[in-house]
Amino acid sequence: MSSLPAVFDQQQTAMSEHMEDLLGLFLGSLDVSQATKETYHRTIRQFLNWLQNTGKVSLLQRHELEPEDILHYKETLLAEGKSAYSVSSYLTSVRRFFSWLEVKGLHKNIAREVKGAKKPKGFRKDTLTPAQLRASLAGIDRGSLEGLRDYAMFNLMARTGLRTVEVSRATLGDLRQEGGQAVLWVQGKGRSAADEFVLITEETLTPIQLWLTMRRSAFGPVQDDEPLFCSLSNNHMGGQLTTRAISGVVKEALRRVGLDSRRLTAHSLRHTAITLARRGGASLESVQQMARHSKIETTQQYQHYIDRLEGAAERFIQF
Repeated sequence: MSSLPAVFDQQQTAMSEHMEDLLGLFLGSLDVSQATKETYHRTIRQFLNWLQNTGKVSLLQRHELEPEDILHYKETLLAEGKSAYSVSSYLTSVRRFFSWLEVKGLHKNIAREVKGAKKPKGFRKDTLTPAQLRASLAGIDRGSLEGLRDYAMFNLMARTGLRTVEVSRATLGDLRQEGGQAVLWVQGKGRSAADEFVLITEETLTPIQLWLTMRRSAFGPVQDDEPLFCSLSNNHMGGQLTTRAISGVVKEALRRVGLDSRRLTAHSLRHTAITLARRGGASLESVQQMARHSKIETTQQYQHYIDRLEGAAERFIQF
């Protein structure tokens, strides 16, 4: 005869296996990129783990979860210090999961009306001034191969608004000539292929060419499918740089010239490029294309920010 603890352990194991099967079926139903599927896998697994840790997993199996349980999960995420953006992302996954459960007749969609966390107005990261960009670039020591790489990469991000994931994915073969002009084809966020491009000006191209010349001198020929900016560490030599490593390069360049703030990061270079392009006279549509915003409204947020600063009513107050 089984002891009570043994029976409990068996039940827990059975629940875990059931949840794993459910998660696998859900992921198999998604017609999305592999990267997006991995995001759903991570976020839904966290939700299922939360159900187990709070003893609510049996409610899911009995179709007895309520909207209040999803609200409780939302409150838990916020209490853990996750940002409004992260919480909203997690809840988007949960809503899609329960939508699928409802279609399959496995549970009513209790997450439909649960809203994401309220996002703060404005941008999460600050922009840099042209002087700060110049100082950050000047502070990178180009006397080493690593410094040449870091300079070319920082400069590219500041002049095109590339995201860290886009820089990480870029290969030598993505750097091409189109109509006599250098361009870099970009595999954007949530994309499965490099299907958009950014223009590479002479100011952007020259440091990249110098980096590639010195890289070939040190390691020999570079193939088209190799990373445009590779790792130079001993245990990952020539491999793809992670987004974390790229962020670290940018952060260190900023700190080197005294720009040490949580609101100044690699993503600040993207905000800066978009803002400077618009302030410099680029049309809203061309800025949208450079930034690869799917909606013009996203690009317009930058214009609202620029208008608010440059046409501020506070400047007209006299006394």
